[in-house]
Amino acid sequence: MHDVPYFDRFAGVYDLAMPSADRADIEAGFAHAERPVELVLDVGGGSGRVARALDQHAVVADASRGMLAEARDHGLPTLQTDAGRLAVRDSSVDAVTIVDALHHFPDWDAAVAEASRVLRPGGVLVVRDFHPATVRGRLLVAVEHLVSFESSFDTPDELAAGVAAAGLDARVLERGFTYTVVGVEPGDG
Repeated sequence: MHDVPYFDRFAGVYDLAMPSADRADIEAGFAHAERPVELVLDVGGGSGRVARALDQHAVVADASRGMLAEARDHGLPTLQTDAGRLAVRDSSVDAVTIVDALHHFPDWDAAVAEASRVLRPGGVLVVRDFHPATVRGRLLVAVEHLVSFESSFDTPDELAAGVAAAGLDARVLERGFTYTVVGVEPGDG
């Protein structure tokens, strides 16, 4: 994440500014998995907002030491790693979540390819991000650039095309200011 220094600085107050994650939104994506979802890798998971909302065992993976310290304070397992080069074995997790983070990654294509690499056959990638062409999306883009984030936002269809290019069966589940794209890792047969 090229915005890592910013997240390190405001890690202690991040949860005060952000709403809790909605488990139902993530579970809707998990419903597309072709295998039981027991182990989740929450990429760009920061303070563990998403991992805390899930019933499944989730490991928070992030590049920000400050954010991971917050996740550990919540009792979550963490892994400091770059989203574009995950320090995780091939085919080792049932689901990967990237929630409110993809636009901060310097190379989201690499992050999606890495998600595909670490998913077990039938596993699912669930990405929730912000649509830059909506009214609220344009405002968010302006604010993030105003505070010097190097954010890069994509539309749901652009993201779905990138997820498909990584070899996953991609679909857009939800459209709007916040949108959801899922990708399913092809099964063994």
